[in-house]
Amino acid sequence: TVREEEFNWLLKEEVHAVLKQLQDVLKEASRRFTMPTPGLESQLKQENFILGSSTMDQVKGVLTLQGEALTQADINLKVTKSSQVLHFQFREDKQWKLQQIQDARNHVNQALQLLNSRDESYHFKTGAEVNKLMDAVMLQLTRARNRLTTPASMTLPELATSGLMKMFTPPMPGDVMVNFYINLSKLCLTVYQLHVLPPNTTKNFKPTGSSVLHNPGAMFELNNNRFEVSHVHKVECVVPWLSDTLVFFTISLQLCQQLKDKISVFSSFWKYRPF
Repeated sequence: TVREEEFNWLLKEEVHAVLKQLQDVLKEASRRFTMPTPGLESQLKQENFILGSSTMDQVKGVLTLQGEALTQADINLKVTKSSQVLHFQFREDKQWKLQQIQDARNHVNQALQLLNSRDESYHFKTGAEVNKLMDAVMLQLTRARNRLTTPASMTLPELATSGLMKMFTPPMPGDVMVNFYINLSKLCLTVYQLHVLPPNTTKNFKPTGSSVLHNPGAMFELNNNRFEVSHVHKVECVVPWLSDTLVFFTISLQLCQQLKDKISVFSSFWKYRPF
């Protein structure tokens, strides 16, 4: 029948045309995440981002991003009480990997591997087979996007003891903590100022759970000391190539869904055909 011919054409031609489009879009996304070749790290371009520049900002940071690694961070903090300015930067031998970017890149590459496993010579026999491939690709793309849109929640003790705190020179004082993360296409820097709660304090001590961003008044205990967050400073900056990447994820997910929709139109015609 005509319907059957149309469906066979869809499986044979249209599916591969869409897979090719998907591959092109995801290659572009993958290119944005490029990994340095061992020995050629210096070829991956370094980008400087200035976070917080208005005179109101208590914190100003200049962060250098090279692919997934922060290779330098230069942070100025205006201390609220004494209005002195503290200055910290990464030690020369240190860089901080942004796990979110690394994970997102790995998911994009897994999606590409799935697509590469079905080149033009492959013949899809049923709609179900196409759907299965689309679902697998969509899963990887959704995971990639979620890594960029959902920074990790951390408790304050986890932040205080994280490796990031050991990367600075001069070392961070005990009453300052920092965190870096990606949120959508933004690179974010949060600085917490703390004060120690005296042991005989009448304040109701209630340790705070985990969060992406903690508020003033949040409390925690570490090494038998109790702390309270007195000030929180958050500054951020858009990373243009992350914006591009999020657009590529959206386009790719739409392409997958449109192909699934086309297949489902046919599946309602032949109930007896296995797809």
